[in-house]
Amino acid sequence: MSSFVGGTQLTEPLARSIASVGLCVKPDSAAAADAARTLHGWLQARGIEVHADAEAAVACGAPARERAVLAEKVDLLLVLGGDGTLLSVARELGAGEVPILGVNLGTLGFLAEVNPDEQIALLEDVLAGRYAVEPRMRLDVRVEREGREILATLALNDAVFSRNDLSRMIDIEARADGVPVTRYHGDGLIVATPTGSTAYTLSAGGPILMPGSRVVALTPICPHTLTQRPLVLPAESRLEITVRDDEGAAQLTVDGQIGASLRRGDRVRLHAEAPPAWFVVAPGRSRFEVLRAKLGWGLA
Repeated sequence: MSSFVGGTQLTEPLARSIASVGLCVKPDSAAAADAARTLHGWLQARGIEVHADAEAAVACGAPARERAVLAEKVDLLLVLGGDGTLLSVARELGAGEVPILGVNLGTLGFLAEVNPDEQIALLEDVLAGRYAVEPRMRLDVRVEREGREILATLALNDAVFSRNDLSRMIDIEARADGVPVTRYHGDGLIVATPTGSTAYTLSAGGPILMPGSRVVALTPICPHTLTQRPLVLPAESRLEITVRDDEGAAQLTVDGQIGASLRRGDRVRLHAEAPPAWFVVAPGRSRFEVLRAKLGWGLA
């Protein structure tokens, strides 16, 4: 079953009774550790089985488990931190379908949109079965060099092609479904999912996309050709970015966290064939409300 509420597609195949919860926290964060201890006790007092990742285990005294293992054992993942923590969790889960609830202990928090003062009320709703989940499209990103795959990962936000040398522009060629799109000569290119449309690509002039949209945005960064503008393609498009620069001139960064230095002739293939990540959404909160709050939009 699916529906659109305030510009957001809500789908509920994963709404389930919650008997176990996995805690994931931002590393080296005192606030996240304190929140984990508080929620660990709160959940246990309600008969919920609690598991923890390595960082949360230190705070709670619980056995540590890898995040991919957590995804197979629990009914809900509770992530305490900021958007960066959520991005790393969503990537490490791989094909896991466990719903993720993010509590924002960072700054802006587009992904971890639940504030600490809302977490208990929302958790009570979730434990009572009053919640919905939202699919977030991910990109399968693979780097090929001389016929050999050197990197394979998932992107929830974006894949960014940028320059390594501050004095140079990069030169990359984009194809969609085998058809040439254009050759980008400039500071770089951002390939963003709808989730990532409010991240780096927004600062570069890219469009804001609703999370349920099945599209990918290509946003050039300071292009040398000023007529090159952001381009939105169907999610089914198979993108291929080929580096035309000398060795070491270009860099690929996925979700701002992992990446690789690229050489001339390297091919980066991107496709939305990866299984989605699933996020718990606050009941009654529209995507437009989130945008107004996070971006400071007002109503006339």
